[in-house]
Amino acid sequence: MQNSCVYIAPRFYEHELKKELSYLGIPILHQFGRFFHVKKTNHQPVWAQNTWFEPQLMPINSINDGANKLKQIQRNWHSCPIDFFRRVKLIEEKLPHINFKPHNFGDPNPTAKLGAWTLLEPNTILYSTKLSSPFPHGEIIFNENKIEPPSRAYLKLWEIFTICETFPQKHDTAIDLGACPGGWTWVMAKHNVHTLAVDKAEIDKNIMKMPNVTYLDQSGFSLLPQDYTQTTWLLSDMACYPKRLYELTQKWIEKAQIKNFIFTLKLQGEETQEQIDLFRKIKNSSIIHLSCNKHELTWIYGDIQRNLKKKLDFIMSNN
Repeated sequence: MQNSCVYIAPRFYEHELKKELSYLGIPILHQFGRFFHVKKTNHQPVWAQNTWFEPQLMPINSINDGANKLKQIQRNWHSCPIDFFRRVKLIEEKLPHINFKPHNFGDPNPTAKLGAWTLLEPNTILYSTKLSSPFPHGEIIFNENKIEPPSRAYLKLWEIFTICETFPQKHDTAIDLGACPGGWTWVMAKHNVHTLAVDKAEIDKNIMKMPNVTYLDQSGFSLLPQDYTQTTWLLSDMACYPKRLYELTQKWIEKAQIKNFIFTLKLQGEETQEQIDLFRKIKNSSIIHLSCNKHELTWIYGDIQRNLKKKLDFIMSNN
């Protein structure tokens, strides 16, 4: 089925992906929960946490036949059951076992080629060897640090750095807008990045004491970009309306030479598609739903986005 693809929605956000596909005019061929089999498109929905590129249909005669045919294509597979659950389980048991362990932040991403498959009918497998993520369903489960960070928001930066395989370097500088309580500042400081934590509310005292952390008692919207032209990372996990955040990005893009932007889009109300479109139309940027995002998205711009695009281009040209 070369004219189709499969999108896997984030858990509990099937409605958002379905609404986005309708908004983008992408016909749905089959939907089963978070599994969306759609006609091929040039759009990349932001609510698709994993994409199966160029899925193929495979007729099978039996459970053994299905497992053998998958093994002939490649070794590593993960299933995405949508129906015929017992039959999927029986085929899965005959495939090589993969132990999907929690990911240690900073470790290399899995390099073994991973495919995905499901049963559309008892004797019809839909599979793909080209996936947008090397993690099952696009979900990264980390071995968490439950002691040092003041909140779980740090996982957002861990995840985006892991997805893009782009990490801060010790000579970098960062500005964390709306930093309180300091989870994102903690991540950057752990990378030995000099970080300016900006917020009217004080960040966690333990974060304040970390080397390379400077606290500025000021609104994240009040900084003048021309005063920080050589900053490497501009970060924002602020709770604010997307339109106001968009206006902030335009000011920084125009007046500073920031190498990397990472902003959380906290979506409000029912006009989310229009809010998303503001950021979708910014050239050379991407919008992603992270495993640890709730009703919010992550927008990236700059070197980190270019690295992500190179990864996806490599998937399409080398599988």
